[in-house]
Amino acid sequence: MPTTAHPPRYPRVLSIAGSDSGGGAGIQADLKTFAALGCYGMTAITALTAQNTTGVRSIHGVPLDFLADQIDAVVEDIGVDAVKIGMLHSAPTVRAVAAAIGRHQLPNVVLDPVMVATSGARLIEPDAVQAIVTELFPRTAVVTPNLDEAALLVGRELRSEDDMDRAARQLLERGARAVLLKGGHLEGAMVSDLLLVAGAAPRWFRGPRIETPNTHGTGCTLSSAIAASLALGMDLEAAVARARDFVRGALEAGAQARTGAGSGPLNHGFAPVALQAR
Repeated sequence: MPTTAHPPRYPRVLSIAGSDSGGGAGIQADLKTFAALGCYGMTAITALTAQNTTGVRSIHGVPLDFLADQIDAVVEDIGVDAVKIGMLHSAPTVRAVAAAIGRHQLPNVVLDPVMVATSGARLIEPDAVQAIVTELFPRTAVVTPNLDEAALLVGRELRSEDDMDRAARQLLERGARAVLLKGGHLEGAMVSDLLLVAGAAPRWFRGPRIETPNTHGTGCTLSSAIAASLALGMDLEAAVARARDFVRGALEAGAQARTGAGSGPLNHGFAPVALQAR
C-alpha cells in the first residue's frame, strides 16, 4: 500500500537577518547556533555589515527582490520548520519579509528586533520600528527584545522588573502573541528575563550574571536557539528555557578567550549536538 509518511529529514531553520563580517552575531551566529543544537540552517541575508568586535563601520542593504528570491528558493525546495528574524534595517525590508511569511505561511517565527548593536550603534531606520510592530508582530510566535529595543518600541526607558512587566504587556497589546523581554541590561548580580504569552501568567527566568567581556551576538544566539528548539518540536516555554541554558553555557565557555579588541563572541561550539534526520 502507498504510504503518506515523509522520508526522514533534518529539522530546518531559516535565518532572515544581516551578515556580521566579524562572525560573532547576525547570520554567522545563527548558523553556528543551529548547527550546535542539531538543526539544518538556511539563510536569507537582509543586509551586509562591515563590522568587528569594536563596532559597525557601514551597512549595505540587499535589494528587496533578491531578499525575496532567497526566501522563496529555500522554502520552495528545502522547506522550513522554524524561522529566526534578525536585522531588518528599513521599513521596505520589513514589509518584504512580512509578505514572504504570509506567502509561504512560515511556522514558528521568532522575531529578534535588532535595533542597537552591542557597541551602541543604531542598526535600524526610524520608520522601520513602526513597520515591525504593524507588519511582523501578528505573524510571529514570540518577539525577543532587549531593554534598549523594548524602550524604542514602547517609547520610554526600562529600569526595573516592574518596567519590564508593563512593557511586555504593552507589546502584547500592540499585537505580539508572546514576548521574551531580556533584562540583561539591568544592573545587579542576577539576570532576569520575562516570558509573557497572551492569556497566560508571566514566567520569569533568573540566573546569576556571568562575568565576561565576550557578549557580542548574545541576542542573536538566544533567538536562534529558541527557533531551533521550536523546530525540534518543543513548546515555547521549553524552547526559551533550553535557549537560555545554551546561551549561558556559551558565555561561560567563551569567557576567557580574547577575539578582537572589543566585545568578543560567545563559544557556540562548547557542546554540539549531532544533526539527525527524523
